[in-house]
Amino acid sequence: MLKISLHNNKFKERNSNLNSTNDFHEEYQYIHLLNDIIKYGEHDNGRNGDTLTIYGASLQFSLENNTLPILTTKKTAWKTCLKELLWFIRGDTSNKRLNDQNVHIWDGNSTKDFLEKRGLHHYAEGDLGPLYGFQWRHWNAKYSNFNDDYSGSGIDQIKYVIDSLKDPQTRYSRRLIVSAWNTEQLNQMAVPPCHCIFQFSVHDTDKLKCSVFCRSQDVPLGQPFNIASYSFLTHLIAFHTGLNASELTLHCGNCHIYKQHLDTIKEQLNRNPYPFPKLTFAKKHTDINDYSIEDFIVTGYSSHPPIKMEMIA
Repeated sequence: MLKISLHNNKFKERNSNLNSTNDFHEEYQYIHLLNDIIKYGEHDNGRNGDTLTIYGASLQFSLENNTLPILTTKKTAWKTCLKELLWFIRGDTSNKRLNDQNVHIWDGNSTKDFLEKRGLHHYAEGDLGPLYGFQWRHWNAKYSNFNDDYSGSGIDQIKYVIDSLKDPQTRYSRRLIVSAWNTEQLNQMAVPPCHCIFQFSVHDTDKLKCSVFCRSQDVPLGQPFNIASYSFLTHLIAFHTGLNASELTLHCGNCHIYKQHLDTIKEQLNRNPYPFPKLTFAKKHTDINDYSIEDFIVTGYSSHPPIKMEMIA
């Protein structure tokens, strides 16, 4: 069965030179996961296609010393990923506003045809409903459409986390949890959340760790974005609250590869990873909503060429 060991000795013995070519590279966890799905995956006929699937895997990445684990064995569109994350943070639900930034990853899930198949006949094209960022910033507020102003509505889970982390008396809480899985509103979302819940934890006074649970992982396409997005998020929350980003752990439930991607993804398995890039910030803002892509300075990102695969909505 699954051969990935989250707490393996090589990972636990990591040091400041982990990303050099002479040391174990954390990206091999991802390559091993792809291999395990291909070797041990069960054939499933799912909602939107046939997959090879395993259940249960965890990947862990160091964020120490400004390390940003953007996968390198194929080029990752990290700017697109970051734009989506900032869209989440603002609680936005409009694919049109992503399109305005040349981000098209949600296009397949926001067409009128797709929304009607979800029973969302009353949504305009491009309206994704109360998913992800809406739940992060306006948990359970009554949702009408992507153009309404929801300021002050619902529960602002991100604000709660930020306020708690800024306070030395509350930053060690084990309740710093943000959930996007709102069962009351799942049927109002274009797609139920794949990355459902995340938790922050502070250790050694100022080291911020993040743990994420993903119910469903399209490992070739979705997981590289999840790794990059939550690494960006952990670094941002740490910077914004005066802490230091330390670690990201990604726990995954259903891990799958669509059969039409199998031959394509095998190209990636024999590639050796490059060192991960570094992240610094240009400016600290008072309001978390005010950060823009220009505030994120990513240096040293080298990668193998991209591998083209069609997203399956």
